[in-house]
Amino acid sequence: MLDRTALKLLSPTLDRVAAALVCHGVSANAVTLLGFALGLAAALAIALGALTIGLLLIVASRLADGLDGPVARQTAATDVGAFLDIALDFAFYASVPLAFAWLDPARNALAAATLLAAFVGTGSSFLAFAVLAERRGLRSLAYPSKGLYYLGGLTEGTETLLCFAAMCLWPNHFATLAFGFAGLCVLTWLARLRAGWVLLR
Repeated sequence: MLDRTALKLLSPTLDRVAAALVCHGVSANAVTLLGFALGLAAALAIALGALTIGLLLIVASRLADGLDGPVARQTAATDVGAFLDIALDFAFYASVPLAFAWLDPARNALAAATLLAAFVGTGSSFLAFAVLAERRGLRSLAYPSKGLYYLGGLTEGTETLLCFAAMCLWPNHFATLAFGFAGLCVLTWLARLRAGWVLLR
């Protein structure tokens, strides 16, 4: 829901940073892998109780995730890059709730499992639609620069990042935040099912 606004605000800065990276020979795939490594480091920090460090690493990871696209567009966007980006993104998103479950299994495990199940719904509906949209030659007018058809919803990347930040800032409320965000993910899943039904008919 907020991704388009966030992209519009951040794109000029990201494009300038991407241009500097391209000048230094940095590839889009290298940026993608760096972002994923930072994301895994964030999850490890959270699992070990270093929540402030975890939050800072999450922010760094998502900034790298925002840069790989501009770098690719300024060099040569590839199917391998698009695949790597989305596959590693979903692994990162799953790692944060899992880290909170490791941090405090008794208090967080059920809420983390519920949120991960909701992520499966949003992720599978997103990817299934993208595959069929590509088969039909459909293109997203809302996100024309994405490497695959980006079907939005209530819980996109920006909302997920804000939720993760809130979890790091108020870890005692992890369960409430996780259950609440899982509910929003279910609404996103239902909206994507409806959109897929309408657009693919």
